[in-house]
Amino acid sequence: MHRTNLTRDEARERARILSVDSYEVQLDLRSAVQAVRAGEGAGRFASRTVLRFRCSEPGADSFADLLAPVVRSVVLNGRALDPAEVFDGSRITLPGLAESNELVVEADCAYSRTGEGLHRFTDPVDKETYLYTQYEPADARRVFTTFEQPDLKGPFTFSVTAPAHWQVFSNSAAGGDPEPAEDGLTWNFTPTPRISSYITAVVAGPYHVVRDHHTQELADGRRLEIPLAALCRASLAQHFDADEVFTVTKQGLDFFHQEFDYAYPFGTHAQAFVPEYNLGAMENPGLVTFREEFVFRSKVTEAAYEGRANVILHEMAHMWFGDLVTMQWWDDLWLKESFADFMGAFAQVEATKFDAGWITFANRRKTWAYRQDQLPTTHPITADIRDLEDAKLNFDGITYAKGASVLKQLVAYVGRDAFFEGARRYFKRHAFGNTTLADLLAVLAETSGRGAEAMAEWSRAWLETAGVNALTPQVVTDSAGVITSFAVLQDAVEAFPTLRPHRIAVGLYGKDGNGALVRTHRVELDVAAGPRTEVPELVGLARPELVLVNDDDLTYCKIRFDEASLETLRDGLGDIADPLARALCWSALWNLTRDGLMPARDYLDTVLRFAGRESDIGVLQSLHQQARSALDVYVSDSTGARAEWAARLAEGALRELRAAAPGGDHQLAWARFLTQTASSTADLQLVKGLLAGTARIDGLDIDQELRWALLHTLVAAGEAGEQELAVELLRDDTASGKRLQTACLAARPTAQAKAAVWRQVVDSDELPNALVEAQISGFQSAGRRDLLVPYTEPYFDVLEKVWGERSIEIAMRIVSGLFPKLVTTAETLARTDTWLAEHPTAAPALRRLVLEARDDLARALRAQECDARR
Repeated sequence: MHRTNLTRDEARERARILSVDSYEVQLDLRSAVQAVRAGEGAGRFASRTVLRFRCSEPGADSFADLLAPVVRSVVLNGRALDPAEVFDGSRITLPGLAESNELVVEADCAYSRTGEGLHRFTDPVDKETYLYTQYEPADARRVFTTFEQPDLKGPFTFSVTAPAHWQVFSNSAAGGDPEPAEDGLTWNFTPTPRISSYITAVVAGPYHVVRDHHTQELADGRRLEIPLAALCRASLAQHFDADEVFTVTKQGLDFFHQEFDYAYPFGTHAQAFVPEYNLGAMENPGLVTFREEFVFRSKVTEAAYEGRANVILHEMAHMWFGDLVTMQWWDDLWLKESFADFMGAFAQVEATKFDAGWITFANRRKTWAYRQDQLPTTHPITADIRDLEDAKLNFDGITYAKGASVLKQLVAYVGRDAFFEGARRYFKRHAFGNTTLADLLAVLAETSGRGAEAMAEWSRAWLETAGVNALTPQVVTDSAGVITSFAVLQDAVEAFPTLRPHRIAVGLYGKDGNGALVRTHRVELDVAAGPRTEVPELVGLARPELVLVNDDDLTYCKIRFDEASLETLRDGLGDIADPLARALCWSALWNLTRDGLMPARDYLDTVLRFAGRESDIGVLQSLHQQARSALDVYVSDSTGARAEWAARLAEGALRELRAAAPGGDHQLAWARFLTQTASSTADLQLVKGLLAGTARIDGLDIDQELRWALLHTLVAAGEAGEQELAVELLRDDTASGKRLQTACLAARPTAQAKAAVWRQVVDSDELPNALVEAQISGFQSAGRRDLLVPYTEPYFDVLEKVWGERSIEIAMRIVSGLFPKLVTTAETLARTDTWLAEHPTAAPALRRLVLEARDDLARALRAQECDARR
């Protein structure tokens, strides 16, 4: 039986009897270029693994993991085993183990076009081939033989043979100059410390490399020299701002060294920006990989640079949280991802020029968490991960953003000094080992002074239960407007009823002499784990114009408003002077809209009236994204309101575009929003003029990325087609250009275009991951929903086939991306319910994705009902 999954029970049993001494991995990658020249598909490469390990129960059987088209030989303790007998396609049976064992496996492994394993990409600009690996949670087995679980750590020694003109990097430094080989060179890397297989890495190809170094003074007087490198494809070198990457990198290294009191543990620190990458980045020690979209080839706003800095610091935090100390199994994935998410924002604010990081955290990361935590598939931060498919789906808003939010509250609960002292003890106590939740709670109990029971209680409330609470102020005043009673009300949904203790600040806001809404009073308090908490400190004060619970964003909750405060926001949200308070109010209004408590058109009206006054560019771009989502799925279209409000949004975008400072971030943001909302004849004529250069707006540079956005608008409206797209691709015949052209082709408002997408994405598996994503994004175009209706039934018909035949990464994209989310009807909801009822034994991960899509659809229908009552 071909078993690509691995259960927690299997992993526990294997770890119970096995321990790893070392890995030696030899990869021959010369075939990557040879296959391209021969016009072959994915192609194969030679992989040889020598795995030395111990068994505590001699005579026992176990298994190793490998996903390979061909296994040439298997030798266990000097005895040749027949691959046909011991290899089933994903596992190698290891019979009759000795106390000390050596396994030697030679295989032909497959290059990937899905971003899993060893991904191969050919640059259309210079026809050069680039390789990189991506393994988390369990794809190292696509490249070499391994025990694919995080708690069987070992030192890895990699040897890579590749074309002579290539650059080759791995987790550790090369042991010397590369050695000659036929048609290439062999790079031999020094052994790594003990690490998990999923964070090993190889990057190879004719990459453009910029080098630097960083020196740190250690507590014992020694100097730590950290070689740095930054890589991108050669055709992107002209756009690569490596100096800015190194600046953030050095600031992060200094910050974490100071706060963690544990020197950077992995020697070198290279950062590779790679093509067709499925993630934002991956924390491979010594060789972090990033999606190359972080190399900005056109103008972007400051929010994009801030976002990149956050990701650099997030991945750097993983060098300690996740790489040095690793979770035992994926149940405790949060032990690395929540901490990295929190520490990325923390370091950004304290160590870099991006000091508005907590505004972005509140505005973007927590919005992600709030959405995820209201799905029927939400889970505690410490999740129940039964197998690798569960693990793959748990890289979500709970594990990252909710976990980080809870850690932010934990710092407020135990104090900054106690929190970082706990981290220091955690690293020193468990360096190069594996941990569980209990290990973290133990050190925090020691350093916080709150004791083990208090930390256990905090854990039960915040880490071991699911769901988000809503906090609402209840304000009672007398006839003179003086507060006679003030309470914070807490509630939860029936499915996840836990009420929790919260550390919050309550802010009272009123107008100053200039008409700005400013905070006049602030009180910090503990909200009890119950439905009502009195706040006597505010009794006797004049009733403010705005009450903001969770001011300063100390806790994780949905903010609600009393009716007077809500009216203040409707009339004057843009008057709030403090950018964090303003961001919290915007976020709260979005949650009200998603929850069907505020009509979507009221939300859009608020955006139209006040978004132009938003100073924080990241918040503004989020408002644009949310306004577009509200228009697409939350506005009731029973009376043609969607077209009317699209026109209003486009009118507002054009007004703000012309009013924005020439050449600034806000001008660019409004220009992009115009491309997302333009639909009238006049709007489309302006878009045509901007693209052709016959219309101009002072200071707005129509660079290549903006050209594609303008063209996408015209194509989706039927005002441009294949000919214009072909001409634009000649102008921008790059990987990015091909991806953007593919999305445009998929967005054409014709039945033929949609059918072509279905054939290429569902009926065929020839497209690489980046083009699958582009096809799906263009397919889901809101302009002509009638063209999507015929694919509702075929979607449900192919779900199990797609899940069974595609890699999990591609299957997830198809299942989530092609769900008929824009066919927001009761019939679509009923069809989804029918599929779920008829497929109770479908793969749990597949059912989870469908359940989540179903919940989004049901939410959209409720929001439309609310909007229809407006």
